[in-house]
Amino acid sequence: MTLLNGHGSGSSAEESLQRVRNLPGYTTPIFSGKDEQRAKVKVDVTTKGFIPRELVENEVDWFYFQLGIDDTYFQNESPSVISDHIIALFGAKIVAFTKHDFNKLVIDLEKIDENGNGATFIHTSLPGLTSTEGPGATCESRIDSLYLDKSTPSECYRLETYRSIGSISATAAKQLRCYFITKCNFPSPPPSSTRTDGRTDIRTVSDTAFLERASPHTLRVYQKIMWQAESRYGPVIEVYEVEGTRERRLFIGYKMGGTSRFFSALSHLYHFYQLYSARKYVEQFSNGITIISLDLNPMPNSTAAPIEHSIFQVMKEASLLYCLPDNPFFRDSVNSGHAVQEATYAYCGCVFAQHFCNRLGPAYHHLRNILDESNPSHAEVLNDIKRRFREETFTRDSIAQVIHAHSEIIRLLYVNFAMVHYPAADQTSRLRPTLSYQRLHTTQPLSDSELHDKIRRAVPNKQDLQVLESFLIFNKHVLKTNFYQPTKVALSFRLAPNFLPQGEYPTPLFGMFLVIGNEFRGFHIRFRDVARGGIRIVMSRNEENYGINKRMLFDENYGLAATQSLKNKDIPEGGAKGTILPSLGAPPRRCFEKYIDAIIDLLIPSHSSGIKERLVDLYGKPELLFFGPDEGTADMMDWAALHARDRGAETWWKTFTTGKSAELLGGVPHDTYGMTSLSIRQYVLGIYKQFALRETDITKVQTGGPDGDLGSNEILLSSDKTVAVIDGSGVLADPVGINRKELVRLAKLRLPVSHFDKTKLTKDGYLVKIEEQDVKLPSGEVVLDGNDFRNGAHFRFKADLFVPCGGRPEAVNVSNVAALTDTEGKPHFKYIVEGANLFFTQQARLHLEKRRVVVFKDSSANKGGVTSSSLEVLAGLALTTQEYLDLMVFKDGKPSDFYRNYVKDIQAKIAENSAAEFHCIWQEHTRLQGAKPRTQISDELSIMLNDLHTKLEHSELFKDIPSRKGVMRRAIPNTLVQQVGLDVLLERLPEPYQRALFSSWVSSHFIYRYGVNSSTIDFFHFARDLSRE
Repeated sequence: MTLLNGHGSGSSAEESLQRVRNLPGYTTPIFSGKDEQRAKVKVDVTTKGFIPRELVENEVDWFYFQLGIDDTYFQNESPSVISDHIIALFGAKIVAFTKHDFNKLVIDLEKIDENGNGATFIHTSLPGLTSTEGPGATCESRIDSLYLDKSTPSECYRLETYRSIGSISATAAKQLRCYFITKCNFPSPPPSSTRTDGRTDIRTVSDTAFLERASPHTLRVYQKIMWQAESRYGPVIEVYEVEGTRERRLFIGYKMGGTSRFFSALSHLYHFYQLYSARKYVEQFSNGITIISLDLNPMPNSTAAPIEHSIFQVMKEASLLYCLPDNPFFRDSVNSGHAVQEATYAYCGCVFAQHFCNRLGPAYHHLRNILDESNPSHAEVLNDIKRRFREETFTRDSIAQVIHAHSEIIRLLYVNFAMVHYPAADQTSRLRPTLSYQRLHTTQPLSDSELHDKIRRAVPNKQDLQVLESFLIFNKHVLKTNFYQPTKVALSFRLAPNFLPQGEYPTPLFGMFLVIGNEFRGFHIRFRDVARGGIRIVMSRNEENYGINKRMLFDENYGLAATQSLKNKDIPEGGAKGTILPSLGAPPRRCFEKYIDAIIDLLIPSHSSGIKERLVDLYGKPELLFFGPDEGTADMMDWAALHARDRGAETWWKTFTTGKSAELLGGVPHDTYGMTSLSIRQYVLGIYKQFALRETDITKVQTGGPDGDLGSNEILLSSDKTVAVIDGSGVLADPVGINRKELVRLAKLRLPVSHFDKTKLTKDGYLVKIEEQDVKLPSGEVVLDGNDFRNGAHFRFKADLFVPCGGRPEAVNVSNVAALTDTEGKPHFKYIVEGANLFFTQQARLHLEKRRVVVFKDSSANKGGVTSSSLEVLAGLALTTQEYLDLMVFKDGKPSDFYRNYVKDIQAKIAENSAAEFHCIWQEHTRLQGAKPRTQISDELSIMLNDLHTKLEHSELFKDIPSRKGVMRRAIPNTLVQQVGLDVLLERLPEPYQRALFSSWVSSHFIYRYGVNSSTIDFFHFARDLSRE
C-alpha cells in the first residue's frame, strides 16, 4: 500500500484525500501443498459416500478453483474438515433444489477451536446487504462477543475476512463470506525497536502472522494510525483512495476495550450507503491498540450517493457508532430508514424522554399541598405515589415504540436539531460537503412552532405526543454538544435546565450536562456558575435494581446536588453533583473515563482538524467545572486531572478534580488530615460546652469503623466511652466502654472491627462478624445471621451520643425511626451529630427533635471536607503550573513547607467555620426557645447564606476595590497570600471565581456574626469595615 500524498493526523473531508497505489495491502499466501491436499479431500469425500461417486471430482474441483476461496483457508484446515464443508455445501444445494429456488441456498459452516486458538466461519452472503435472517444475521455479532469485545493485550485475536470471488452455484448470485480468526502470537521477548525517538515501533508489538502478511506500506500506514491512537482517547479514523479505482480503504484505530460490538456495527453502516467490503481485517497489538481495516466498494447499479461522497459520511458516522455501536434505532435501519446520525439522535432523545417525560403532574402537586410532608406517614404516602408515577407512566419500551412508529417525525426533529448544531463550513478549506450536510439542505426544515404544529396534528395519542414534544424540548435546550465532533467516546450535551418544572425541582439549576455512552448514562448538574461536587457511580445489583436506578437517576442527582448546596454554604463553590449509571456488567472505570472525556469536549475551545472541530456554542462563555470524589470514584481523580491536562486544559487541569494524590498531584486528602472529622468534632465539642459535659463520661455509639476516613479520625480525636462501633465487617460492643487503646490501634492501621482483639473485651462485650451465624451473646441472645444483625444494629444500642460516620443513605427513615425510641417513648440517644451523608431522612430528624433529641444534620456537621476541597481548588487556580508542581507536589515523598503551612491554614479555616455555624444555630434555637427544630434552622441558614451569596455576586459591593481587597486578604489563606502576593492573586483568579469567593466570605461572616435575624443596618456596619486592614 504505497502512500502518494499523505497528510498529517486527522484526515477529514476538508483535506485532499490520501491515496494509495492499487496493490494488495497483504501478501496472499500460496499453499504449496494444495494439489496434494485436494487429492486427499477427493478420497475422503468419496469414502464418506454422501455425494455420488461420479460427481465428487467436479464438486471438489469447483470448491477449490471456482469459488475463489483464499489459500489461508486450505492452509489452515485439514482434509477431513474441508471434505465435511464440501459435503455440507452439496447438501445445501439439494435442499435449495427441492424448494425450486436457488436464492434460498444457505451455507453455514463453522469450526471453533476448543482450545480457544481461533475459529473459521463461512456462510452465504449477498454483497452490500445486511442479512436479517440466516447465519449472516448473527455471525459478526458472535465474532464481536466471542473474540473482539473482551480483548486485552495478553488475550486477543486477529481477524481476516474476505468475500469469495465466485458465486456458490451457476444459478445463484450469492457468494461465500469467509472469516478466519486466530489467536495473536506476540514473540517473547519482543524484537528490539529500531526507533530512537521513544515512539512505539509497530514491529515490536505485532502478531507474527501479521508481520509475515502485511506489506511494508501497510506497516507504514498502521504505524501512523497506532501513534495517533496511543495519544488519543477516542478513535482515529483515516480513509485512502485506491489509485485508478473507486475503492476506498477505511482504517479505524482505538484502544482495546474502548467500544463493543463495533466490528458488526460497521457492516450495518457501510451497507446503509450501498457499499460492500471485499476484505476486512482486525489487527490487535500487544500495546493495547486495535486497528480495523475495510476495503470498501460501491455496489454495481447502486442508487445511493457515490462513494466519493458517502465515504466521508461513513467516516463521520463511524465516530458515532464507536460511541453507540449497539443503537437499536440503527440496528433496525432496514425498517426505519434512519442513517446513523438520525438513529443516534433518536437514541439520545429516547434517553432524555425516559428521564423527563415521567413528570408527576398536577394531581400529585395538589395532593402534596393537602398533605403535611413533615408528618412521617404523609411523607411516606407521597414518596410511594411519586415512585409509582415514575415507574408506570413512560417506560423505555413504550418510548421506543413511539419513535419507531413516527420515524418521519423523528427525521424532522433531527433536522431541527442539526440545523442549529451542525458546525459551519470553514470557508478557507477545500470542503466537500458531507452527505449529512447535503441531506439537511434537501429536507425542508421547519421552525419550532411549525414542527410542533405538525407533530400535534399528526399524533392524536396524548402519550405519544408527550414523548415527541420532549424531543422538541431537548432541541430547544441544547446549548452545545460534541455530537458532530470527529472523534469522541461518548455523547455529551450542555443543556439549559429551565425546562424543569419548578414544582418538582424548586431550586432552579444553573447548568446541566447529559452524557450518553454505549454502556452508561450520566448527568452533571450545578446550582451556581462556580460550583463543586463529587462524581458518584451508581452501581446496580440486578436488572430490577438497574431499572429503578435508571428511573430515579436524575432525581437522585438533583437531591445530592441540593444537599451539596446546603453544605457549601460558606465556600465560593455552590452545590454540584455528577452521577454515572453503568449498565449491568459494564466496567465502572471505563464509564467514568468516557464521562469525563465527553464533558471535556464541551469545555475546551481548541480546534484541530479531524480531531476537534469548533462547536456551535449557544452558551457563549467559558465554563469551569470542579469535580470531586464520591462513591466509586475516589481512586479516579488523578486520572481525570491528568487527562484534562493531556487534552489541553493547561490553565485548569490542577483544579478540575479534588481528592487527588498528595504525593503525585498535590491534593489534600481529607482522611490523612482529618478534614471532615474536624468539622464534626466542632459540633461534638460545642454540645459538650453548652451542656457542661466532660467527654470521658460520655457514652457513644458510632457507625463507620476504624478502617474508614470518618470512623478512624473520630476514634483518634475523641476520648469518650464508646459502647458500640458498627462497620462493614460486623458489630463491636461493650457496655462499659470498648478498650480505647485497641480501638486506636485499629484506627491507626485502618483495620475494621473484625480485627479487634477479643481478649480486650469485658465479660459483657462481644464482636459479631457479618459472616458468622448462630452467635450467642453474653446476654444469652442468639444472633442467627451476622449480616442481618449488623444491618439493624444501630437501632439496638443506647448512649448519650450517636455519631454516624458511615452507612447507607436513609438508614433511618420515616418507616423505622420509631425503633430509636424505647417502649416508653424515650429516645435511645440524647445527642446526634450526623457525620455520614444522608444517614437520616429529614422526616426522621424532625421526628427525633420532637422528642427533644439534639440533632445536628449532615450538611452542617460534615462540611469540613468541602471546605478543604474548596481551598485545594483555590491553590490550583492561584498557582501557575510550575509553582504548583514546586509547592504542592511532594519531593522525594515529602511535602514542602508551603504545603504543610497551607494544610494548617485549611484546618484552621474548617474549625473556624464549623464553630461559627454551630454557635449561630444554637443562638437561633435559644432565641426561639426551641420552637423551631435545629434541623430546620440549619436548612434555613444554608438557604439564607446561599441567597445572600447570590445577591452579593451581582451587587455593586464587589466593584468597590478597597472592600474587595479587604475581603480577599481575609478569605485567602495567609500562606498563599504571602507566597504569591494579593495583587498577583487578583490578576490570576478568574473573575467569576473572585465574585464567588468574595460573596461567600461576606455572606457567611455577616450571618454568623449577626445571626439569621440580622437587619440591613447590621449589614451597613459590617460592610463599612470590609476595607479595613
